[in-house]
Amino acid sequence: MPELVLESQGRTWTLDPSRSYALGRDPQGEVVFDDARVSWRHATVRFDGRTWVIEDHGSTNGTFVHGQRVQSTELGDGSVVNLGNATDGPRVTLTGAHSPVGTPQGGASQQPYAGQGADGWTPQPQTTPPAQQQPGHEPPRQQTAPHVPHQQGHGGAAQGAPAYGDRSPTTFHQLSLGRVMRIGRALENDLVVSDLQVSRNHAEFRATPDGRMEIRDLGSHNGTYVNGQPIPKGGTQTLGPPDIVGVGHSTFRIVGDRLEEFVDTGEVSFSARHLTVTVDGGKQILRDVSFGAPEKSLIGVIGPSGSGKSTLLKALTGYRPADRGEVLYDNRDLYKQFAELRQRIGLVPQEDILHKELTVKKALKYAAKLRFPADTTAAERDARIDEVLRELKLDVHKDKKVTSLSGGQRKRVSVALELLTKPSLIFLDEPTSGLDPGMDRDVMKLLRELADDGRTVLVVTHSVAELALCNKLLVMAPGGAVAYFGPPEEALNFFGYETWADVFSAFESYRDYDWAGRWKGSQHYQMYAAEVDAVAPQPVTVAPMQAMKPPKPQGWMSQFVTLVRRYVSVIASDKGFLGLMVILPAVLGAVSLLINSDRGLLPNPVNPQTGRLVPNGTATTVLLILAVGACFAGAANSVRELIKERVIYERERATGLSRSAYLMSKVFVLGMITMFQGLMVGVIGFSSRELPSEGLILGGATLVEMCLPIMALGFTSMMFGLVISSLVKTAEKTMPLLVMFAIIQVVFTGCLFTLHGTVGVNEFSYLMPSRWAVAAAGATLDFNKISPPEPGAGTDPLWDHSAGAWGLDMAALIALGVVCGFFVARFLRRHEPEVMRK
Repeated sequence: MPELVLESQGRTWTLDPSRSYALGRDPQGEVVFDDARVSWRHATVRFDGRTWVIEDHGSTNGTFVHGQRVQSTELGDGSVVNLGNATDGPRVTLTGAHSPVGTPQGGASQQPYAGQGADGWTPQPQTTPPAQQQPGHEPPRQQTAPHVPHQQGHGGAAQGAPAYGDRSPTTFHQLSLGRVMRIGRALENDLVVSDLQVSRNHAEFRATPDGRMEIRDLGSHNGTYVNGQPIPKGGTQTLGPPDIVGVGHSTFRIVGDRLEEFVDTGEVSFSARHLTVTVDGGKQILRDVSFGAPEKSLIGVIGPSGSGKSTLLKALTGYRPADRGEVLYDNRDLYKQFAELRQRIGLVPQEDILHKELTVKKALKYAAKLRFPADTTAAERDARIDEVLRELKLDVHKDKKVTSLSGGQRKRVSVALELLTKPSLIFLDEPTSGLDPGMDRDVMKLLRELADDGRTVLVVTHSVAELALCNKLLVMAPGGAVAYFGPPEEALNFFGYETWADVFSAFESYRDYDWAGRWKGSQHYQMYAAEVDAVAPQPVTVAPMQAMKPPKPQGWMSQFVTLVRRYVSVIASDKGFLGLMVILPAVLGAVSLLINSDRGLLPNPVNPQTGRLVPNGTATTVLLILAVGACFAGAANSVRELIKERVIYERERATGLSRSAYLMSKVFVLGMITMFQGLMVGVIGFSSRELPSEGLILGGATLVEMCLPIMALGFTSMMFGLVISSLVKTAEKTMPLLVMFAIIQVVFTGCLFTLHGTVGVNEFSYLMPSRWAVAAAGATLDFNKISPPEPGAGTDPLWDHSAGAWGLDMAALIALGVVCGFFVARFLRRHEPEVMRK
């Protein structure tokens, strides 16, 4: 069998044809690369019995052989492979050989050490002191910066400043007059961007007749940005020398006759400068907060209650921008360029941002479907999901329901969901809340690994047990000011206390003390924060951010279908709800059968003594029971649906979820369930009783005509339930409101007392869905005869035995549901990042 020599990173190895060799960032692989562009399990080199081949494992940034991206191809003497980038990605060369198998060429064998693979491949430098390592846990790995070709000094290869920060371009592309350079994920593009945030054919650069360049969007899903602002889908914009074009995680700038590309691989700086938040009444809940987070760092944020930690997190992520100050993502203004940068920021709220009823793999699949472009294949999404699961050691739990996982594992799944889009900056709000000390340590170690792997991580926490894992610690004082920023091991000495309990007690005891002034007058401030804070605060208050509508990764219909499928999966996994969905209407319908089961629902004959119709109390009572049952069932179905998913909606909305698609998915699924229940209630309650032989609309199908108002009443009540769910702040408040809603519907059905002619009360009853549903059914039954008015009182026009009255009643009932939908959409708007509110 032919041997093959692999050369990479200054070392050469002879490959054994009887085994395969894994290439990637996984330290357990045979060839390990410390480059963020290389996937965890990137590719495999093996002998297939005839020749040597390399197979890409669905890597995000691709495998390139002689500059061409491949999925699987033969290798031989002289083959050159680049991982992650065709030009300057980690390079592997292969040549024929006859050396002893498994022996390094040109040197003695080496013993494995920290980070080294099982066969001694590619040793990784150890960065954690031995005292900080725990038995059985791999120490963090140092990540090297990607190689930059043609780099000329710190400021980049070209005259002028780099695109952002002090970075040099990742790579260059030569431009020629009249040439069109197309950008996209597909291999046929001139410039292939291996990023799932980029569409297959995303945009193109082209020269104008006057010699200038322009960028044209090709209908991309996640948008093309110029200076952080999206250009219209399919639109064109002329570029000037300082303009920066954003496509996925890549940024482009035209310098002379070439195109400079800057790839955001995660190594970004992040800083906040003079952030101030003022609420109604002029009270400042965040006061002049400044700090800087270096690349690949873990920043811990602690402080007592009322110190503004949650406010700070909202200001740093753009959910609630600061009134003064700025947030810089690699020296780019996050507030002004939120539309583009939002995809590079991950946020893990305190509550889990996933449906616990689904399995881990299925929950991530739906999230990936919503966040990745519509032209992303299922195979590409699955490959990214599997990569993230392996990275977070969740692959063994992928088929388990989220609800069956431990608290620490559930938090890992929430982190996995955010890692799908490869964010460079990750925020976490109280990720260890409610966890035992062991899980607390595991979660903090996970965050440490995420930072070491090439990301900037900021965590707000109440736990102080594992602060030593952080690079920097930000301590907030009461009133929202900074009390300390610097290494965690120096913090207690700075405050002059032995424990954090003493520090927090001091905060409580001396709330009026100028903690911020003490901090700014210290040597620690000069060492760790003076450079960031030296930027003069903006002289005027920052104007409220202009509402923007960032492009959505999926079209409306695609999002709607995905949301419906996910919602159906969640409901189908809840056996208790499915059982209640059938039992509840059956019980409600059966209860009505206890009321004079042998009596029909027709008008009684005339009383010969009075000459008036005899009221049929059975008809009004039965209709009252069925209407109230439909109201209660419909509202109960929906009253918790929005409040229990509020955190999920807030996060998904920030990543491009359509508000109307989300709402319509709820309306569609819950509407189908509720109308099915209404049909069951009506069939059980009406089918055994004598009904009119002819209906007003459907002729002989009187039973169906009687069921339609009950079904419509359930649907409209479900919409009222969504209104309640969108208004309340906690799920516990929904039940009292549900009971109150059902009781009010009983009063205003018109079955208990006469509504027509009662000034004020009758007009108010028009707002109640039960009034119109009972009226529609009453029109079919001719309620003006079944329940005749008192002598001298007029008949109720809503009960007229006519097709017009029936149609008006049904139209009003449906209109109430539509109005409720409008209000729900408006109330949902409150739970979105301010920058996205229209």
